[in-house]
Amino acid sequence: MVKDLFERIQQNKGPLGKWASQAEGYYVFPKLEGELGPRMKFHGKEILNWSINDYLGLANHPEVRKVDAEAAAQYGAAYPMGARMMSGHTILHEQLQNELASFVQKEAAYLLNFGYQGMVSIIDALVTKNDVIVYDVDGHGCIIDGVRLHMGKRFTYKHNDVESLEKNLQRATKMAEELGGGILVITEGVFGMRGQQGKLKEIVALKEKYNFRLLVDDAHGFGTLGKTGAGAGEEQGCQDGIDVYFSTFAKSMASIGAFVAADQDVIDYLKYNLRSQMFAKSLPMIMTVGALKRLEMLRTMPELKDKLWENVNYLQNGLKTKGFNIGDTNTCVTPVYLEGSIPEAMVMVNDLRENYNIFLSIVVYPVIPKGIILLRMIPTASHTIADIDETLSAFEAIREKLTNGTYKALADANVENVS
Repeated sequence: MVKDLFERIQQNKGPLGKWASQAEGYYVFPKLEGELGPRMKFHGKEILNWSINDYLGLANHPEVRKVDAEAAAQYGAAYPMGARMMSGHTILHEQLQNELASFVQKEAAYLLNFGYQGMVSIIDALVTKNDVIVYDVDGHGCIIDGVRLHMGKRFTYKHNDVESLEKNLQRATKMAEELGGGILVITEGVFGMRGQQGKLKEIVALKEKYNFRLLVDDAHGFGTLGKTGAGAGEEQGCQDGIDVYFSTFAKSMASIGAFVAADQDVIDYLKYNLRSQMFAKSLPMIMTVGALKRLEMLRTMPELKDKLWENVNYLQNGLKTKGFNIGDTNTCVTPVYLEGSIPEAMVMVNDLRENYNIFLSIVVYPVIPKGIILLRMIPTASHTIADIDETLSAFEAIREKLTNGTYKALADANVENVS
């Protein structure tokens, strides 16, 4: 008997979906209101916001707002119409690509509409069924889904473990030799949950022993790392060893869109083979003009990155001094690891938001192991030292409630009330 296709999804909402009745509208899909920045509104009251990736504070910067508004007035939301290959290509798209390539020290670049679909499509375009992919097991969902499209062999290596990578490169080399294909290694410049930089320098060094190409997703590194802000590769002195560099505009650029940069011949190939761009409308002119302005500010206003790192260092040093576990982050991403259950985490976040007016992202199983609560903070150049001090005091208070059983008792009471 053929089952109703929807029977499964009606019975099993998935590991996150099963919490929807308790979480939606508050813990997930929350509605933040007001102008983007450290102080916004949630459920009608002001909160101190640590949950938007506006690293350099450009989202509500007056110069950015002015250029965005002027572009909207000049071009409207629709221009240019059509895909880039057909009717959606402009001089300004070309200009942005050239400036991005120069900024990240590559020969050429190509604009993408969205980071997620762009990375999926890049992986799909770069490999055939005879090629082998080797990727970090903690790669972002866009990498995982891009690899899913691959019809050939793939191996994962332990997170940021170069020894594990080398073992898998040995396996991949044998497989590629048998199939007559090549090897693509994929990692991130910055891992967005834990905040570690990918070990790019060590990975590039393995090219002396193994024949592979390296694709790096540097969404959180672009604009925040390196002397000029060119990212994790610049920070580690190995930008030349990255064969295909990818980043999104959704973090430091505070916008929509993305780009891929590489040698000219690689970009020429991708232009004609990226299905996510061939069959999608061109990046609107509002976003293109706005990105040009944002990139100009990245280049000419180093004080934005300096202020960001002043805040990052103050926050992370303060957390460590007060005995919090922030793992081994060496980037702006600031995770705080606590021990507790999902119900305890929900009570704790409710306390943070309602009684301390602090809003941040909560990460629990299945994204991280059971029994661990990750409070993920994104400091920005717009935060103040006073914001950080206020947050550190709140964190000391909630840790005390977590360790003395207050949150567990409240969680257990909530379960009884629901049942």
